[in-house]
Amino acid sequence: MAHKRRFSVFIASMFVSSTLLSACAVSASPDPVADVTPVQEHPDFATCVINLQQKAKTAGISQQIIDTTVANLKFVPRVIELDNQQPEFTTSFGDYFNKRVTPWRVEQGTKMMAKHGPLLAKLTKEYGVPGQYIVAFWGLETNFGSYKGSMPVLDSLATLACDPRRSDYFTGELLQALKLKQQYNFADSKMVGSWAGAMGHTQFMPTNYRKYAVDGDGDGIADLWNSEVDALTSAANFLQHLGWKADERWGREVLLPVDYPFAYLGGKHPLPLVKWQELNIKQANGQPLSTPDMQAALYLPAGHTGPAFLGYDNFNVIMRWNRSEFYAIAVGHLADRINGSAMLTRSVPKQPRLSRETVKQLQQKLNDAGFDVGKPDGILGRNSVLGLQAFQQQKGLIADGFPDVQTFNALGIKL
Repeated sequence: MAHKRRFSVFIASMFVSSTLLSACAVSASPDPVADVTPVQEHPDFATCVINLQQKAKTAGISQQIIDTTVANLKFVPRVIELDNQQPEFTTSFGDYFNKRVTPWRVEQGTKMMAKHGPLLAKLTKEYGVPGQYIVAFWGLETNFGSYKGSMPVLDSLATLACDPRRSDYFTGELLQALKLKQQYNFADSKMVGSWAGAMGHTQFMPTNYRKYAVDGDGDGIADLWNSEVDALTSAANFLQHLGWKADERWGREVLLPVDYPFAYLGGKHPLPLVKWQELNIKQANGQPLSTPDMQAALYLPAGHTGPAFLGYDNFNVIMRWNRSEFYAIAVGHLADRINGSAMLTRSVPKQPRLSRETVKQLQQKLNDAGFDVGKPDGILGRNSVLGLQAFQQQKGLIADGFPDVQTFNALGIKL
């Protein structure tokens, strides 16, 4: 199982780096037709499959499944291509957000709230997660179930398990998927999903499917492919186990004062709400912040010219579903919109995408200037943002950690 537009986009640890928790959720973008290659054409894979049969036996998988399924696992070249694929350009918050929080998703989400009203009310009472959040996750993961992925999960996981890059992780996921098959007698052909093995309406990886899927409709099977009731109930159960705090929102859009010093930014620098009020941070409607005993962190996904957000504890819970700040903001705001809230007060500015080579050049310039951001990798993660902030402070620029035109100019980089 999920979360960009502007001038730079923090795609790695900060923003768009989807984790394998909702691993490579399909987010309504179709997988290419899987190219399945016979085992005998890949001798290394054939040897790996023999080893996987032994691991499956040790894990308690039946001999019948080992003989009929594991022994016949196939190599999918496209999976390796997608796993190794690095985009030429980073994705800006604007591109990301505007493709996900759309009028259609708000409208459909509202319809789904009405369709599943009694169920969602029950889930809110039982798990403490308001229905609009469950529906928002559903919308971002699979467009409310309209596209759940079409890649053969067992073959995809076996392909990744036999690739050295993340073999241990995907071997574990494959074994869990085989246990799912054994538990519910799922046909191999039924088990389809994303290229990385995420499945069903909510794009759960096999481990999370096994741990958190719930038979919500009482038919004896937790079926995340075909039962919306099971899928929504499982999402609520998962969020509760991730630490969702009942009766608290995800966060909110806020307004910064013109003299905000940008000293506290990102998840590493949370403050009590009373402190944010003292810093003159206001609600999006201009009213003072309420100050319950809660912590919040400030996020500027598009820099100081774009919208600003305070993320509360439940923002961090969303990040445990998908380790992307962009995703967390999109889920939270989509949930608000589905629940009747207005659009963002401050629009997302249009900013050109940055090539990964440009980002590497920026990182190298920061390193050369004495701001250690680590090995240039073309990904604007937390270390790069902190280095940018320090450089901007030194140069008297707005220190929001966002690489705008002025920052590039100060670094001597032409765009």
